[in-house]
Amino acid sequence: MIKLPKKNTPRLVIFIADLFVAFTALLMAYIIRFDSSQLPFETELHIFERGLPIYLLIRGFAFYIFRIHRGIVRYTSTEDIKRITISVLVGTFMIGIVSAFFYKFGDGYFLFPISIILAEFFACIFFMLVFRLSIKLIYSEQLKKEKDLTPTIIYGAGIYGVITKHALEKEANIDGKIVCFIDDNKSKLGKTLEGVKIYHTSNLENIIKKENVKKLIMAIKQPDKKKRRDVIDVCLANDVQILNVPSPAQWINGEFTLNQIKPVLIEDLLGRESIKLDPERLINEFKGKKILVTGAAGSIGSEIVRQLVSYDPEIVIMLDQAESAIYDLEIELKTKKTDSCTETVIGDIRNLDRLKNVFETFKPDMIFHAAAYKHVPLMENNPSEALITNVLGTKNLVDLALKYDVERFILISTDKAVNPTNVMGCSKRIAEIYSQSANQLGKTKFITTRFGNVLGSNGSVIPLFKKQIANGGPLTVTDKDITRYFMTIPEACQLVLEAESMGNGGEIFVFDMGESVKIYDLAKKMIKLSGLELDRDIQIKFTGLRPGEKLYEELLTNEENTIETHHPQILVAKVRDYNFETISKDICLLTSLFESQNNSLIVQKMKEIVPEYKSNNSIFEKLDQ
Repeated sequence: MIKLPKKNTPRLVIFIADLFVAFTALLMAYIIRFDSSQLPFETELHIFERGLPIYLLIRGFAFYIFRIHRGIVRYTSTEDIKRITISVLVGTFMIGIVSAFFYKFGDGYFLFPISIILAEFFACIFFMLVFRLSIKLIYSEQLKKEKDLTPTIIYGAGIYGVITKHALEKEANIDGKIVCFIDDNKSKLGKTLEGVKIYHTSNLENIIKKENVKKLIMAIKQPDKKKRRDVIDVCLANDVQILNVPSPAQWINGEFTLNQIKPVLIEDLLGRESIKLDPERLINEFKGKKILVTGAAGSIGSEIVRQLVSYDPEIVIMLDQAESAIYDLEIELKTKKTDSCTETVIGDIRNLDRLKNVFETFKPDMIFHAAAYKHVPLMENNPSEALITNVLGTKNLVDLALKYDVERFILISTDKAVNPTNVMGCSKRIAEIYSQSANQLGKTKFITTRFGNVLGSNGSVIPLFKKQIANGGPLTVTDKDITRYFMTIPEACQLVLEAESMGNGGEIFVFDMGESVKIYDLAKKMIKLSGLELDRDIQIKFTGLRPGEKLYEELLTNEENTIETHHPQILVAKVRDYNFETISKDICLLTSLFESQNNSLIVQKMKEIVPEYKSNNSIFEKLDQ
């Protein structure tokens, strides 16, 4: 096979080669003409000899003007092809003008016959493109043969798989050789796609071992989430690198290139089937409404804002005390041009006077209450702050919602409020109880949504592990057996909006969180997805349960059970009835303890209000005795 030099060829050599290709095209035009007319070439030899220097001069001038010799031939692009075509067209036009000039003012002969000019035009374009594309192909094959290409599988024998294969073959500098496709569709089993065999995903492990596969590219439009996880698990177990083709919405200018392929994220292992909502139902629910979102700069609050603005509300009031974070959200919405219906308010839910001003100014129809302190160890050491924010802040909002006849109040709660073992969980449970007890006092419908950990939220385990991996470890896990439920931020917020639309007041909506995940297994998978090896490249360190932390979380108390709703991923808990006056009196006594800053007194009163609150691994365990 022809072996091309790795250094760039001098431009003069390319220029001369292009003239030679053009000369070949002219000869081909003459061959076509005289083969079809049966005329001897000698009859027009003098015309050819006279016109050849002028022809080469014109072609060379056009090539130089359009700089077709300056491109690197082995990287010929569509832009190069366009420039070559225009230069040949302009050159042919100039040849035609000179030919007519010779006929009229010269010896009565054209520079070349019209049939020669036309045939040469098409032949020149064809040969010029063949020349460049041949060089590109030879160079590409040469690079591939010089490399020991990594055996690669494409997951998805559909249009995305074909596009990925084309991109992989086009990029000579990419290290990858397609050994097969795999697909979930059994009807494709045993067939070939562009000469490459298709196998079922169940055969993946055998193929990996047989072909010594080191890389798998996921290029499937709507994969079954369980099968996707199974494929990833097999790859991780066999040290196969996993890459992911982004959705077409993320392709740059609608075109896909291999540099858009990214490693699979840990979120892809935990995500479940996409949540299907009824957009018409939600538009009818939120269109034209004035909606207050507290904690709008947080992980959940900001995503609720992002989703609400798409349902044509009159205004979304974004309330938060975190100045920098709410500013970042404001800039994001402006960049996306979705800020026309938003209003930013800096304020603290603990400040009743500030909240009164917000309610008086905007008179909200709905409230999504996402503002809260959420970190278990921090609140275990600072019970008074959990009290004043999670309890008193919620009470302020509930009382104002009743006073200003707010239509709906949605409290964002947590699975840590169920049989709480820590101050944070108990403070959220008290907030739930007060909200539920207020449901019969006015026109406001109080609705609670309860779910577990959200992937990628501020301070959650996955961002922590990513930082620890970037710093070389170790990854810190509190206990080898600790488990948690996970849900992505967008899907959690989607379910919050759906629950709001179906609530009649007083309910606690519980979301289907899927299967609980062992944090130790999560850490191991994140290490493998990072291309590292446990104990060789990075360590996992067990630190022991933190104050107030459970080994596992629950979504229901012993007194609660659930009934189904029209949405398969939302259940509604049957809850106890609470007397508003009794709870209100208890909370007033509790919040009055804030000034004392006596943690034991505060926690003791919280345990009286929530009898199921039993401290775990905490200094407050003595209060349970």
